Amino acid sequence: MNRVLIVSPHFPPLNGADMQRVRMSLPYFRECGWEPSVLSVAPGAGDVIEPLLSESVPPDTLVERVPSIPLSLTRLLGVSDRALRALPFLYSAGSRLLAARNFDLVYFSTTLFLAMPLGRLWKRKFGTPYVLDIQDPWLSDYYEKNLTAERPPKYRIARGAHGVLEPWTMKKTDGIIAVSADYIETLRRRYPWLQDTPCATLPFGASAADFTLLDRHPQANRHFAPGDGRAHGVYAGRGGSDLSTALDILFGALRSGLELRPDVFDRVKLHFVGTDYAKDGRAKKTITPAAERAGLTARVSEDTTRLPYFEALQLLKDSNFLLVVGSDDPAYTASKIYPYILARKPLLAIVHERSPLVAVLRETRAATTVVTFSSACDDAEKTAAAACLTASWGAMLEAAPRAPDTDWARFERYTAREMTRRQCELFDRVLARRSAAAA
Repeated sequence: MNRVLIVSPHFPPLNGADMQRVRMSLPYFRECGWEPSVLSVAPGAGDVIEPLLSESVPPDTLVERVPSIPLSLTRLLGVSDRALRALPFLYSAGSRLLAARNFDLVYFSTTLFLAMPLGRLWKRKFGTPYVLDIQDPWLSDYYEKNLTAERPPKYRIARGAHGVLEPWTMKKTDGIIAVSADYIETLRRRYPWLQDTPCATLPFGASAADFTLLDRHPQANRHFAPGDGRAHGVYAGRGGSDLSTALDILFGALRSGLELRPDVFDRVKLHFVGTDYAKDGRAKKTITPAAERAGLTARVSEDTTRLPYFEALQLLKDSNFLLVVGSDDPAYTASKIYPYILARKPLLAIVHERSPLVAVLRETRAATTVVTFSSACDDAEKTAAAACLTASWGAMLEAAPRAPDTDWARFERYTAREMTRRQCELFDRVLARRSAAAA
């Protein structure tokens, strides 16, 4: 059996969205011919700890946890990135593991990109190939294309560092996995030498086991009382200026519904939770301003605090319907779509017409309605999309809300088991390519 060292700085019981692929894949690696070990960063002060996450990790998984320089010290220098704070410890522990065990591959699955250059350092020292999992753009040009979007703090410094480290790391990578085909296309256009590098487009997998675990350990719902007579709609995930088009359509549809069908829409209450990852009072509301512009502050609540994973699943389960509010970046793929589908609730989706989510939702019939918008979306297009959404939303509310008639046979291709098989298939291609080159 081949051995893979998985570098995932976020790992249970630490709650981090970018570790979900690894967490959900661990139960299936061995059946695909790969024995996994995990290199992670130990939780520190102020981290969101969720013990229940650890119950989903196979107990025989080897997990090496390294320390990091305390955030209370590095913040004085303007450094908060977990990978950067733990970099020397990750390098040392990874070197020790690679020297002591015969690993066939190193796999980086994280959005903490500053950990990824370790792959090239270890490859130079031990000859071990490495694969990168690109869950978000590393060197993003989103803000160069969208000049009116508000840039994050220290954007120029971060972009400068990534502008050096991305090409340096990509130069020697042996394989790439990405959640979006656009990410791979961008990298191959940017770095021609990647044309022959094994690549695979793989969204996060769906884990029905998480809902089974939730049934055994119900979580508190601190946001609304299920069964109180209201129609509670839930969006659990990040906010941001890139959601503004979808929000305008959603709130326009709700406003029209209240005007045209108050008897149906008056029960609606929308809950946006976990919309900003920032801590220590630095979180910024991005949904509330759009609701205020639409005159819907009484109908929309926003809690920026990021929820523990299983608390978020409880909200999905307790809701009357779910909202998928898509980015104006067509390459963006929301990993939360699969828990949404597994929650078996009516689902309203407002997404970019080129988003990969459109194909997933339509192929599996998992959405009550899918409303799309274009990159050049203007007020007329928003009005038309909102009218379409109002009609289907009203019909859903009028009837006893029931789950869409999801095609679970087609949904099977998006499960964690299938996504793990495809990850390992790429690992196998990487090893076969190296063997052929050495022959």
